[in-house]
Amino acid sequence: MATKPPTTDIDESRLHVTRPKKVAVGVPAVLHALQIANEQMGVTRSIRTLMQVNQKDGFDCPGCAWPEEDKRHIAEFCENGAKAVAEEATVRRVGPDFFATHSMEDLRGHDDWWLGQQGRLTQPMILDEGATHYRPISWDDALGEIAASLRGLDDPDEAVFYTSGRTSNEAAFLYQLLVRGLGTNNLPDCSNMCHESSGSALTETIGIGKGTVSIEDIHEADLLIVAGQNPGTNHPRMLSALEKAKARGATIVAINPLPEAGLLRFENPQTPKGVILGGTKLADQFVQIRLGGDQALFQAIGKHLLEVEEREGGVLDRAFIDAHTVGFDEYVDEMSRVAWSELETATGVSEASLRHVAETVRTSKATIVCWAMGLTQHKHSVPTLRDVVNVLLLQGNIGRAGAGVCPVRGHSNVQGDRTMGIYEKPSEAFLEALDREFSFTAPREHGYDTVEAIRAMRDGKVRVFLGMGGNFVSATPDTRVVEDGMSRCDLTVHVSTKLNRSHVVTGRRAIILPTLGRTDRDARAGGEQRVTVEDSMGAVHASRGRLEPPSSDMLSEVAIIARLCALVFADAATGVSPRNAAPAHDGDVDRDQVERTAAEEASGPDPAGVEAAANVPRADWAALEGDYSLVRAHIERVIPGFDDYEKRIAKGRTFFLPNGPRDGRRFATASGRAHFTANPLEYPRIPEGRLLLQTLRSHDQYNTTIYGKDDRYRGIHDGRRVVLVNAEDIAALGFADGDIVDLVSEWPRTDGSLEERRAEAFRIVEYRTPRGNAAAYYPETNVLVPLDSTADVSGTPTSKSVIVRLERPAAS
Repeated sequence: MATKPPTTDIDESRLHVTRPKKVAVGVPAVLHALQIANEQMGVTRSIRTLMQVNQKDGFDCPGCAWPEEDKRHIAEFCENGAKAVAEEATVRRVGPDFFATHSMEDLRGHDDWWLGQQGRLTQPMILDEGATHYRPISWDDALGEIAASLRGLDDPDEAVFYTSGRTSNEAAFLYQLLVRGLGTNNLPDCSNMCHESSGSALTETIGIGKGTVSIEDIHEADLLIVAGQNPGTNHPRMLSALEKAKARGATIVAINPLPEAGLLRFENPQTPKGVILGGTKLADQFVQIRLGGDQALFQAIGKHLLEVEEREGGVLDRAFIDAHTVGFDEYVDEMSRVAWSELETATGVSEASLRHVAETVRTSKATIVCWAMGLTQHKHSVPTLRDVVNVLLLQGNIGRAGAGVCPVRGHSNVQGDRTMGIYEKPSEAFLEALDREFSFTAPREHGYDTVEAIRAMRDGKVRVFLGMGGNFVSATPDTRVVEDGMSRCDLTVHVSTKLNRSHVVTGRRAIILPTLGRTDRDARAGGEQRVTVEDSMGAVHASRGRLEPPSSDMLSEVAIIARLCALVFADAATGVSPRNAAPAHDGDVDRDQVERTAAEEASGPDPAGVEAAANVPRADWAALEGDYSLVRAHIERVIPGFDDYEKRIAKGRTFFLPNGPRDGRRFATASGRAHFTANPLEYPRIPEGRLLLQTLRSHDQYNTTIYGKDDRYRGIHDGRRVVLVNAEDIAALGFADGDIVDLVSEWPRTDGSLEERRAEAFRIVEYRTPRGNAAAYYPETNVLVPLDSTADVSGTPTSKSVIVRLERPAAS
């Protein structure tokens, strides 16, 4: 039976610590997932809903983006996927009565866990300027308020449009069209904070900002290097793929500052071996690297391969290098200059151990490198990932079975959103196609990424903020700067399924628009709708929810955006809102007629009294709201790879988008070849008496959504405000295990002084980390990440390399 939401925040005084686990998943994971599902949904609803997760006729998990095989299990979900589904399919509700009871002051005093546990939002709400409580507002009035604010801007760049990775392809495509129709490219998204470094490095070196492998390649690999990633918590279904690769003889090397249980041993709850026979040892080698030392490790691998090639020959794929790459000689020169002693210093790993890893690479017939935030959130992340590509190019491990690059994306459609045009720096080819399809001229000037958007809000340049999903305030760096920037906006709008901190740290006015989730049935004028998503490996498939929505008039993201387009672009071309002018559709929409009508309107002369220069996209917004296949028809004509879109997603089919390196060793770079790059070695230098902190998730967490109070694999229970520190560092700094400290980050100003940020009252936990390194959970520690501390090239916040000192709280 579902339980009521909590009435109090997490009580950190109850926090206790046990030994970290050395095995992941198994029966305890199943029981914990079912416990949370039952608390949120009840038994019957849990069973009915979980059996639809990731099925061909079901809905895509709202959690991670790990792909499914063509043949699905009956239970095609992991522990954290079950938690994500339970959070969305919860029977708890947050309606007008809740907001009447809780003032803004009250809500701001609660933590992220309490806010998220209250349940699904049911009705649009507005916070008037100076008001103490949100009040209900109708859909028409809420959308009218937003449209009026957007139309009233002096400059389109005074608005910022954020996107979460949960947004479907159809919603993302319409969203970017709304933004570009308004006249700006201010489209920051969660990619800016996670895999932007991957996209930057891969686009430069192999001509595509995505991975080059499929799930079948994972199974066929001879060697899998998993670097800067914790799949046991963040992508648990990946463990099954690694287990299958192991069964076929693969070697797995884990590279991480922390020993992660999921990469040590995996107990697959769907097999007898996993339940009663002790599971599978996954990592053959665990390399405990210092934070920020990954570039040095991959340079060590490359240096070793080149040295053995020079002595013995037969190591490199010369035919591939000669036919498909440029820059090899410059890379060889750079590797000849780097010293093994410096590689040892940067990694904290001995030369012998580095050469052992490199020998494993040398003898591999097919190598895949997988990575996540541990490699992407450093100042030198882009050079690090260039050196990952260098190692793979040496042996021709791009564009053949069982080999390639595998950036493991986080949220379930974050990669699809980028494919749909959610990007502040769109390509000219994309914009030209958009112009042709919608008979307007999209803006060409680059917009704000996430960090630039925060700076603009801080500086008072943003009047309207609109968030399509996500929790911008909690997800972004430099929390107090973000909160101050949000408060400077005239209007902040969030399209959300559940309550979060971004709803209580607002502009002068604020609107919350509840929306359908992946699990919800979406009935529109054209009948029940489905949406599509792209997984971490470039495969696209459909998703259709089955549950009754939390309220009868709930709108989907697609419907919300379509109605906003109708209002914002209402009289620019016709003087009449297309939504109001279009006929109602009681059954199937005549798609051919709709498209003919839209084309005629787009190509015909502007009506009298309307300036010919009116520059907005032309479409039948009502038809798009009523039938998402019409949105997909537009996508098909704008974005390469979506030919026969509707047919290819029929009956649960999955199709792969074009991928030049994978499909035919084709590289869309300036030279038409893959690029070796010469990257000077970089790694963090830690001042005396300081630690290098990485922010990370607990096990009962996905991004900023906190499911529970535990991180059982790391032995943390009933609390979150902990900092994991090496025992020798604890003693050297004059503290003891269990002490309560403040974390103070330090950031050098140009004049040599230090900026400081403080996160209070964290318990020191003795943990097996490298000397000089520490770890703590976000979003609590995002306050410590300076806004100007970003990765070169990509602009990603450096959340894995924050210089901190530990201080005893002033009160003690």
